[in-house]
Amino acid sequence: MHILITGGSGLIGRHLRSKLEEKGYETAVLSRKKNSERDTKTHFWDPGNRVIEEGVIEKADYIIHLAGANISEKRWTKRIKQEILDSRVETAKFLFSKVSESKTRPRAFISASAVNYYGTLTSDKIFEEDDPPSENFLGTICQKWEQSALKFEELGMRTVILRTGVVISPAGGALKKMALPVKLGLGAPIGSGRQYFPWIHIEDLCNIFIKAIEDSKIEGAYNAVAPGHITNRDVMKALADAYNRPFWAPNVPAFVMKLLFGEMADILLTGSRISAARIMEAGYEFRYTAFRDAISI
Repeated sequence: MHILITGGSGLIGRHLRSKLEEKGYETAVLSRKKNSERDTKTHFWDPGNRVIEEGVIEKADYIIHLAGANISEKRWTKRIKQEILDSRVETAKFLFSKVSESKTRPRAFISASAVNYYGTLTSDKIFEEDDPPSENFLGTICQKWEQSALKFEELGMRTVILRTGVVISPAGGALKKMALPVKLGLGAPIGSGRQYFPWIHIEDLCNIFIKAIEDSKIEGAYNAVAPGHITNRDVMKALADAYNRPFWAPNVPAFVMKLLFGEMADILLTGSRISAARIMEAGYEFRYTAFRDAISI
């Protein structure tokens, strides 16, 4: 089976490709960088200019759509917000147009999304897949992202959407950023510290993507988060313990985070509880269910 991956050079994409190839799948990545002819695993595309290497779609048995600009890398200016949207939605729309034109169709389209679909409300509610999207910036992004993915159903293709939490990986990403102040001895809760922190270990996330390929009953939206719920305070305490660093009682005030990050601070200061029940009912068994195990140093 041939798996075509957008965003395949990122943290999740690299790990997923490795696991797929270990299982005997053939993988290829769509990239905006042109490579030498010897690199048969990377194919050029430029969605903005409606360009894609010939024959790529026809060869794919499955498409996994991971492409998307990092939401926490830069301050949310108007331009960056548009980039975050277009990198997810316009790329999916371009893929849809090319698949529509293709004489052969992939068996399934599997797209990443995010638990930001539900917003970042800290409340007693536990969000499930049939809950409506939030009307805030990230909720709107996720809704449009998913709508562009669901278009593939019109082509008779099985379509899967995985709403992921914060991905925890020893190779870097969010864990590296969270651990930095802790390593410097500055570990402390952010804001109230009571906001929830939906997370998933990269191993579990990639295994869920593989299940989405192999299990034809998997269809529609699934929350890809570890079962159980943990607060920001518990997260920072676990990191302090793991690195044997002090944990400070005074919280980092919310206004400081807003000064530093602007509107983006909302994703740090608030957080919802997300249900993992649907993917578990589909037969997936999590390898990492405790945050402390997921961050083992």
